[in-house]
Formats: sequence, C-alpha cells, structure tokens
Amino acid sequence: MGGISELGINLPTLLTQVVTFIILLVILRFVAYKPIMRMLDERSKRVKESMEQAESVKEQSARAEDELKKQLEEASREGQERIARAVKAGEDVKLKAQEEAKKEAETLLTRARAEIQRERDDAVGEVRREFADLTVLAAGKVIEKSLDKDEHRELIDKVLEESSTQKKE
Repeated sequence: MGGISELGINLPTLLTQVVTFIILLVILRFVAYKPIMRMLDERSKRVKESMEQAESVKEQSARAEDELKKQLEEASREGQERIARAVKAGEDVKLKAQEEAKKEAETLLTRARAEIQRERDDAVGEVRREFADLTVLAAGKVIEKSLDKDEHRELIDKVLEESSTQKKE
C-alpha cells in the first residue's frame, strides 16, 4: 500500500470520510431531500389544482356569458314583441277612431239631409199656401167676386198633386 500513501492519501481517513459522506447522504435524504421533494410535490399539486380551478372558473364564466347573451337576446326579442303589440294596438285604436268618426259623420250627414228635406217640404208647403192665396186673390179680382178660400185651396192642392204625379210618371 505504499502507492496511495505516497500520494498523500491516508486509507483509514479516506474510508472514514467515505463512510461519513454516505451516512451524511442517507441522513440528508431522509431529513432534507424527502421533505423538500414532498413540499415540491405538494406545491406542484396545489398549482395543478389552481390551474384546474382557474379552468373551471373560466368555463363557468363562459357559460354565464352565454347564458347572459341568451337572456339579453330573449329580453330584446320580448321587447320587440311588446313594441309590435303596442304599435298594433295603436293602429287598432286609430282604425276604431276612424270608423267611429266615419259613422258619426254619416249620422250627421243623414240628419242634415233629413233636416234639409223637412225644410224643403215646409218651404214647398209654404209656397203652395201662398200660391193658393195669390191664386184666390187673383181669381177674385179677375172675376170680381170673392171665392170661398177653403174650396179654392182644396182645388189648388188637388191640381198641384195631380201635377206632381204626372211629373213623376
């Protein structure tokens, strides 16, 4: 063994140092390496869980956003339907008011025509009476004799009625 000692290496010291290193390695493995590895594994697991939770939150957010879009579309569609119904109701009210105004105008027109017809009939009757009076007066002057007004009026009415029926035929 002279060769190793010539290099300045003492074999028993080397062996004790190798054994001490191995013992230190074993102790470090159990005391430091395993806890550090366990801590790193736990941290890796927490990071993985956080990533999964973040992905889950992202999916829930996307679903909530889709649901919100659907609700907004539904609300918009419902609003459009309500607007359409209100416009239709307004048109219906407008048409009903126009129909009522038309009926009222027709009623007023019918009343006015009846009033005009009545006034015309009254005027014709008045003209007949005045005509009869004038005729009686004129006949009395012509023949210089007073005629009975009632008989003469009946005669004139009869002639006028016959004249009216002949014109209609």
